[in-house]
Amino acid sequence: MDKKKYKVLVIEDNPGDFMIIEEFLTESLLAPDIINAENFIRASKLLLDENNTFDIILLDLSLPDKGGNKLIDEILMISPGTPIIILTGYSDMNFAIQAISYGIEDYLLKDELSAAILYKSITYSIERQRSKSELLESEKRYSNLFHLSPQPMWVYDIDTFFFVQVNKAAINHYGYSEEEFLQMSVMDIRPKTDQGKLLESIGQRKEKDIGLNSGRFRHIKKSGEIMEVEVFSAPIKMANGDFRSVISYDITEKIQYEELITKAIIKTQEEERYEIGSELHDNICQTLAVTQMSIDKLKDTLNADTVPWYQNARKTLLQALDEIRNLSHRLAPAFYDNITLEESIRKLIRTFDVNKKYTILLSFDDLLENRKISNELQLNLYRILQEQLRNIEKYASATEIKIILLLRNENLYLTTVDNGVGFTMDDKLAGIGFANMRRRIELFKGEMEINSSPGNGCKIVITIPFS
Repeated sequence: MDKKKYKVLVIEDNPGDFMIIEEFLTESLLAPDIINAENFIRASKLLLDENNTFDIILLDLSLPDKGGNKLIDEILMISPGTPIIILTGYSDMNFAIQAISYGIEDYLLKDELSAAILYKSITYSIERQRSKSELLESEKRYSNLFHLSPQPMWVYDIDTFFFVQVNKAAINHYGYSEEEFLQMSVMDIRPKTDQGKLLESIGQRKEKDIGLNSGRFRHIKKSGEIMEVEVFSAPIKMANGDFRSVISYDITEKIQYEELITKAIIKTQEEERYEIGSELHDNICQTLAVTQMSIDKLKDTLNADTVPWYQNARKTLLQALDEIRNLSHRLAPAFYDNITLEESIRKLIRTFDVNKKYTILLSFDDLLENRKISNELQLNLYRILQEQLRNIEKYASATEIKIILLLRNENLYLTTVDNGVGFTMDDKLAGIGFANMRRRIELFKGEMEINSSPGNGCKIVITIPFS
């Protein structure tokens, strides 16, 4: 016997049927609280009374004041959350299926009823109702989390890429209405130039069955404004298939702030380099030049034994002058006014390869001659190439270097290729040199692609949009 306390409402107008139901209940339940309502009016008063909470409702379909579908509808309306079992003498299967579809938990025939059958139906119905309530509460929490989130969120179909749900924050932040969103795919909020990479990223994620995923992307608002976003996505199962839920954080202002800091750091570094380069060029070089002139005046006073010492000292002094001039040029390329990008790169190559260790090929696109390149971009391209040449000199053991600058589709491409020893990608990409290059490239919304492997040299392609 079930010792749990049950409160049961039996809506039944036939005293004989009620007595049988009461006997069945007391056979299986220990001291159940059983209340009988002989008609719909009495039942509705009991159900609408806030002091009454029933565990189960047993409902006859033919009451004196109401019956059939209308009775079911109204009992369901005034008793939300309470499981209902129909007890009837009508064995209409279609009607039984229809009643279950309305929300009735079970449909039992009185002629086939027993204490065991009734007890099983009651316990199953209560458990099903509890599970449904927990599911509804879970869905409500998810809905609140989704729709009330201050961050844009959406769910999209992993096969078609179409939006299936969007929250209010996404509607407000992106500017599209809900109806517009549901006619769009995730491709429609990406710049066309980014769509290929998005498809590649989604393909890789499917192949590797990645769960939680994150990354930085560019999104387009309805107004056409492009913003930088950080996106987190995760798989989600819904009734009609597999989807991905996404939360998006607009980090445009954060990136702009970071760029301001980076520019300030780079500006300070360039000012220090310029100051050091200028000091080397204006002061140290001048001091050495005066020293050279003084040594030259001693030439006529020397005897044959000391002339070789004089010549060796003069040669070393001239080498020091050349080294300091080259160093000052590398430290302060802006020292030269009105210099073009090609001229600055050629000067960099000359100061880099003073000892003629490398065969260097420079290819400079003629289309760049007619384009105005800002001093800031020119200086950063110079520094990026300088950093890569330093890497080649330090690590590559190369003999040949190719430097190519192209203008294609309003993008500037700077490519460097060497025939050195190469490296494993994971080994070098975290180095300070590459980090410095990336930092400068990102200031101009550019990208860097590195391709290298042991024994196969290194190729770096830097893409910077002119716009």
